[in-house]
Amino acid sequence: MAITVHLDRLLAERGLTLTELADRVGMTLANLSILKTNKARAIRFSTLTALCRELDCQPGDLLGYVPESHEVAEH
Repeated sequence: MAITVHLDRLLAERGLTLTELADRVGMTLANLSILKTNKARAIRFSTLTALCRELDCQPGDLLGYVPESHEVAEH
């Protein structure tokens, strides 16, 4: 996957658990876990907005891009 999610880092920096964040943004723990483990195939802008609001961050803080050629080399 070329897009990565940096949710673990942001949660650690803010002292939040995944459960707390799920409650704050109104997501199920299972769906947030899918996002956290980079298994999500899409994200709604409303979800991205809620995550950025609760984590006090910008979308670029939450998402990263890894070129496909680097991704293959890492595995």
